[in-house]
Amino acid sequence: MYDVIVIGRGPAGVSSAIYAVRAGKKTLLIGKGVSAAESAKEVGNFYGTGGTVSGAELHSRAIAQAASLGVEFKDEEVNSVEMTGSFTVDTDSGSYDCKAVVLAVGRRRASSGVKNTDTFEGRGVSRCAVCDGFFFKNKTLGVLGAGSYAAHEAKQLMSITDKITIFTNGMEFTGGAPPCGINKQKVKSVFGEAKLGGVELENGEKILLDGLFIAVGTADALDLAKKLGLATDGGYLTVDKNGMTSCPGVFAAGDCVGGLNQISTAVGDGALAGQRAAEYISKTAE
Repeated sequence: MYDVIVIGRGPAGVSSAIYAVRAGKKTLLIGKGVSAAESAKEVGNFYGTGGTVSGAELHSRAIAQAASLGVEFKDEEVNSVEMTGSFTVDTDSGSYDCKAVVLAVGRRRASSGVKNTDTFEGRGVSRCAVCDGFFFKNKTLGVLGAGSYAAHEAKQLMSITDKITIFTNGMEFTGGAPPCGINKQKVKSVFGEAKLGGVELENGEKILLDGLFIAVGTADALDLAKKLGLATDGGYLTVDKNGMTSCPGVFAAGDCVGGLNQISTAVGDGALAGQRAAEYISKTAE
């Protein structure tokens, strides 16, 4: 059991982890891929750099600092966060329990890459199996995606129906052993009238569906927020003055909470969230 799990390896996430571990909390940082800040060629407006520094160098220094303080790292893809008395973070490689969570995964919303999916969102197209799966009991469903996040969503849906197909949209499936059938054809568009009718493949074939769940790429802040029922506003997570979301014990920092999308503000948001998460754990233990 960890005290704090930070999701996201950008400036907000690493800063959160540093402050949480310095407050004496057992801290795990989970993240995969390259953050926007890390990929920056030059950073010239961050305090104390003495000029310009590459995003990769700045990130490397921050990771080394966090590791020297005792932060643990997992290079894994997070698929969901669930409330289980405490919190359970599920990844493509396992699951981890903790007392508080910091979401610092940015705001990127992966495009479905399929025409008309936005048109039918809320009318048969969903981005959250936990949220909306209940409404499709015994229905014929599709999951759009080709990785572990798509596999995770398909497994969630298997509790309400066994009629599920993963559509990889022309990509190779990388989510391990598939939990259901797979269609690797390129998807041209979704179709329907008042509600979703199905998907049309590039070869002209139409496949009837009652629901299509978008799980392209990895879960971002809004995906995780939906699964936890967190309040959002205009595509951003809503937080209070302490960086806590509408769910006690879940904090957020960085681009996913809005504001000035700069490394300096992300570091500040992260520091606040990490410190307040540590204080939350201590207070609830009293």
